[in-house]
Amino acid sequence: MQKIGPETTKCRLASVSLNQWAMDFEGNKKRIIESIEIAKGLGCTYRLGPELDITGYSCEDHFLELDTVNHSWEVVADILMGDYTDNILCELGMPVQHKGALYNCRVVVFNRKVILVRPKMFLAENGNYRESRFFTPWEKSGMEEHPLPSCIQRVTGQKSCPIGVAIIQTNDTEIGIEVCEELWTPKSPHIDLCLDGAEIITNASGSYFELFKVFLRMELLKSASGKSGCCYLYSNQLGLDGQRTFFDGGSMIAVNGNLVAYGERFAPKDVDVVTAVIDLEEIRERKLSSKSRSNQCSKVTNLFARVKVDFNLCQWEGPVSERVSDDVYKQSKAEEIAYSTAAYLWQYIKRSGASGFFLPLSGGADSAASALIVYIMACLVFDHIKNEEDDGSNLEVLRKIFRKKNPEWSFPTSPEEIVSRLLYTGYLGSENSSQATKERAALLAKQIGSTHFEISISDIYKSFNNAVSGVFKQPARFAVHGGSISEDLALQNLQARTRMVMSYFLAQLIPGEYQLPTYVLVLGSANLDESLVGYFTKYDCSSADINPIGGISKTDLKEFLQWGAKHLKITALHDILEAPPTAELRPLDEKSGSYTQTDEADIGMTYKELSIFGRLRKVMKAGPISMFRKLTLDYKEKGLKDLADTVKMFFRKNSINRHKMTTLTPAIHCEGYSVDDNRFDLRPFLYNNSWTYQFKKLDELVQQTQEMEALMKENLTLQKKESSHVSILKLKPDTTEKADVEKIADAQDVRHLVNT
Repeated sequence: MQKIGPETTKCRLASVSLNQWAMDFEGNKKRIIESIEIAKGLGCTYRLGPELDITGYSCEDHFLELDTVNHSWEVVADILMGDYTDNILCELGMPVQHKGALYNCRVVVFNRKVILVRPKMFLAENGNYRESRFFTPWEKSGMEEHPLPSCIQRVTGQKSCPIGVAIIQTNDTEIGIEVCEELWTPKSPHIDLCLDGAEIITNASGSYFELFKVFLRMELLKSASGKSGCCYLYSNQLGLDGQRTFFDGGSMIAVNGNLVAYGERFAPKDVDVVTAVIDLEEIRERKLSSKSRSNQCSKVTNLFARVKVDFNLCQWEGPVSERVSDDVYKQSKAEEIAYSTAAYLWQYIKRSGASGFFLPLSGGADSAASALIVYIMACLVFDHIKNEEDDGSNLEVLRKIFRKKNPEWSFPTSPEEIVSRLLYTGYLGSENSSQATKERAALLAKQIGSTHFEISISDIYKSFNNAVSGVFKQPARFAVHGGSISEDLALQNLQARTRMVMSYFLAQLIPGEYQLPTYVLVLGSANLDESLVGYFTKYDCSSADINPIGGISKTDLKEFLQWGAKHLKITALHDILEAPPTAELRPLDEKSGSYTQTDEADIGMTYKELSIFGRLRKVMKAGPISMFRKLTLDYKEKGLKDLADTVKMFFRKNSINRHKMTTLTPAIHCEGYSVDDNRFDLRPFLYNNSWTYQFKKLDELVQQTQEMEALMKENLTLQKKESSHVSILKLKPDTTEKADVEKIADAQDVRHLVNT
């Protein structure tokens, strides 16, 4: 970089993703300072960090503690004591108490002074967001003075600073600030900010990961910068900061509708700095080229106050950043699942202090998916360190687990070697387990490198059953052996819960046996669709410390396993994918040895249907009636009564089993129809599961629709006959036999007419 005269219109800006941790003030401060130093070293004159980067985004009710506010100001004071903010404008995120209300704020600092406190205007309330529980939206116009705490006064000599929504005016440009949710609102603040003169807009975000959500962010950035004619800086949190949600990073910079810089997603790092060189002349030319924009601009009079900073943002000489392809984040759904869950697990290992995982490996698709995620996690870390991209924190975790303190210790030679010390798998079979699943589990464990056990639980669960013989007339029997449905379910659940107890027993023995420094975590493997209708035993082997696949549908898991088989060359996955999903909790067929139990038969619905119903229920907010109406067009192969019965079955099973969802193992949030009762899916867990009123209305709707269909078909038949007669009269005799009069009646969709 060369600093030149004030005539230049080029500046280099930094947007930063940080792997912050809720309430980790010391660690968060360290990462903030590191990002500022990197940005300054690259010649940047503006540094934007993610939302609430001082506290971490997911502090939840800790935000209501005055200590959290005070500690945040203490961190700001520590940063201002050094030379970190010399000649660089920096945004920091923290809660600020002003006149008795708590605000989610951006604190802008420069040259060891607090320049502006900018409160958030629109709070996020959807999904996993509940910001209004802690914060108050800023709805005031104009500016006020905010008294600064004594720790800041001692460092800066300032008694107060401005608070409110303002434009920062440097010697050469003007900067407006948005905060996360404000970009997603219909009338975003950046519209008025740009009309009132802002050329650069910043947005600090805490946008958690969902499948393909990154493309929505990108389109919003491109639209905002293109429509308003500006440079838009977007910073997003990275990593796991203490919740079920995961922040995928992906900070971006857009200019005039084009993406010019982008950051990594799912990276196993603590700091990711994205920079771009922009030319303000290009922004000014874009503004002038839009006459309709100029007309709107001419009507704006002093919408926002100015906070003046005696500083030239433009100090860069050299080429500007070129447009990058919109495909920079192009990944399949399987890849997004792979890297998001793998990055989440690695951060969980780093921050929990655990030494690895134990996973009950059944030979089925779900547990195979959990095992595959751990393998991908090892690949991610292996590649990151091998390519010398590590800041030392990841290598330190591996050194600890491998118990190597020698500086000359050689890094593992393969991901499989990492897996061998991080993942312990166990096939916990019973007399109802097949040889095929046992072999599939063993082969998968061998190919990914896990330390594998094979243990029979038959004698253990039989001893439970025998123990009740003195209480009841006889031990419980499976239905195929003459037992009742209640006995059959009891024996299935007993096996499942025995596996859970065995899993935790093994997990507590492993550290001593393999000389690990700390404990291992038990991994679960219950998928989202099964949890939706409670198709799992409460407190069975789906109960665990963390569940990598709990937010993923069965359909997507199959796609993920197919991707793993193809791209990672794990051939064991082929047989697992071809096998029918089964719990193997009932006896096998005595003659053929084949399964007598499959998951979809037990559930009564296909996994595809479960995914559709789940999205309609949660994302589309559909009850039984509206769900039925929405489905009549998509399920033409089903009769109306069959469709209504399936809808009833779904709601009945979901409501009966809602109590199970209160105990689900924490899982990374991936889908908009997650059933995480504790944070995301806030519904009752005690229902009148007969849904008397709703199902009665549904039956009436089916009857009315069937009657309407019959009437419409009758009318169409009459129209067909009339049309056929007219058509035949108009046709020449030699072409009559070629007339396809049937198409006249088929041109309309009866069910579509009924539905609309």
